[in-house]
Amino acid sequence: MSRPNLFLIGAMKSGTTTLHELMARHPQLAMSEPKEPCWFVDPADLQTWWPEMWKKGFWKSEAAYLAIFPSKPGARYLGESSTDYSKRPRLDGVVERIAAYAPDARFVYIMRDPVERTISHYWHMVELRGEARPPLQAIVEEPHYTEVSHYADQLAPYLQQFGRKSLHVLTFEELKRDPVAAVRGVFEWLGVDTDFVPDAVGSAHNVTPDEVKQKRAGMGLLDRLRYSGAWSAVGPLVPPAVRKLGVALVEKPVLRREVDLAPVIAHLRPLQQAQTRTLEAQLGRSFPEWKTLWGGAA
Repeated sequence: MSRPNLFLIGAMKSGTTTLHELMARHPQLAMSEPKEPCWFVDPADLQTWWPEMWKKGFWKSEAAYLAIFPSKPGARYLGESSTDYSKRPRLDGVVERIAAYAPDARFVYIMRDPVERTISHYWHMVELRGEARPPLQAIVEEPHYTEVSHYADQLAPYLQQFGRKSLHVLTFEELKRDPVAAVRGVFEWLGVDTDFVPDAVGSAHNVTPDEVKQKRAGMGLLDRLRYSGAWSAVGPLVPPAVRKLGVALVEKPVLRREVDLAPVIAHLRPLQQAQTRTLEAQLGRSFPEWKTLWGGAA
C-alpha cells in the first residue's frame, strides 16, 4: 500500500498514545512517527491551535507526510493517530479530506468517561497552553472542553461517510483493565495476527503530573515577555533570584488532588449523561465502566 488506511482518531486524553504504541509493535501495522501529524487538518487551523506541529511542516507535501510511516514489508496497514481528527466543530472538514484521500479507510476511536476526560483536558491546557481560569469557569466558558467529550457528535460524520463497519470503538477503561484483550480486539477487527502480544502492555503515556504550573490571571503581559526575543537577549544577564521571582509572579504550583472538582462534576453530569445516551443508541452498546459519569467515585 502507498497511502495510510488506518486512523486512530481520538479522543484526546483517552489513552491514544498508549494504544498507538501498542499497535505500532505489531508487524502488520506500520504506525507513524510522530503519532499525530494532523495532515488532514486545515493548515491554517493547525497553525492556530497547534503551532508546534504546524512548524514540523508535514502539511506542506504528501511526500513529507508519507515519510513518517516506517517501512514494514509485512504491513497491511499504514496508520496514524491524530486526535485533532475528532475535535469538531473547532477543526472541521477532516472527514471529507480523509474520504477524498483514502475512501476505504478504517478508524479506531477510544473513549474515556467523559467527565474524567473533560477534566483531564482542562489540566492538559493548564500545563501546556496557559489555561489560567479555575476549572468550573474554564469548562463553562470554553465549549471546546465538552465538545471533544461529545463522542456521538464526533463520530457522526465518520459513520455517515464511512459506515459502522469501518469503525472500531473501545474505552480507556477497557484498555486500562485488560490491555492485552483490548489491543487484541483491535487486531481481530483489522484481520491481523491476534496471537501477537506487544510488550509493555501495562505502560501509560502522557499522564499529566499531579503538580502543574498554572498561569496566574492578569499576568499575560509578563508571561509574554518571558518568551519574547528581547527577554532571550537580556534574560541571561538578570540575576537568578530576580528571574525566580518573575516566574513566581507569572505562575503558581497547583496540586490537582487538592482541587475541589465536585462543582465541575455536578455541572458536567447532566449534559454528558444525555450525550452518552445518544452515543449508546448510536453504537448499540452501554458504558457502565464510566463510574464518574453515572455517579460513582471520581
